Amino acid sequence: MSLSALSALLAEQTSALAEAMGSPLAPPAYLDLVRRSQDANALAEQVLKLCVQQSRDAGHTWQEIGDLLGVTRQAAFQRFGKPIDPRTGEPMDKTVRMTDAAERAIKIVTDVLEGRMEEARQSFNAQVQEAFTDEVRGSGLATVAGLVGAFEGFGEGEPFVRRVGDHTVVDIPLRYEAGDMKARVAFGTDEKVAGLFILPPETP
Repeated sequence: MSLSALSALLAEQTSALAEAMGSPLAPPAYLDLVRRSQDANALAEQVLKLCVQQSRDAGHTWQEIGDLLGVTRQAAFQRFGKPIDPRTGEPMDKTVRMTDAAERAIKIVTDVLEGRMEEARQSFNAQVQEAFTDEVRGSGLATVAGLVGAFEGFGEGEPFVRRVGDHTVVDIPLRYEAGDMKARVAFGTDEKVAGLFILPPETP
């Protein structure tokens, strides 16, 4: 569907939503507003993707687009770009097939932070199992504590899940006493953990 057609459809949906919100509502009707809002949000995402694509076609850089969206150029590319697989010359598949990636990542990070390493290691691939020793865990958590203090809990916002190359990557906001961080869990094609990091929140 063209950008003009999508924009017209979005205008219709938002107009209908505004009209519905302006009318007296019985309690069950609020669920209809949620449905309408979700539909409008999905359509707005399609419009945004097409606008970004047209901006790129017109010669604008990922830096310009990222600045406009308030993210890094790499984050903008990861969200909207169409990377080419150098192995095949074909567009890379960005479809996330691990429907439970966020839930699994939260459980793994919780286990690691709370010291339940035997449980966490059940989700690691062979390389991570070998490399992620108790000493490595302790050293890593000590480094983070030296930067931002004690862990206080998960931060605001939902986990960010996306496909990066052959990996499904999940970023989870973390809250510490003196600052925010994020946990990053990368799952391989076998759905085992291929990487686990605690990073500054601005890390792409």
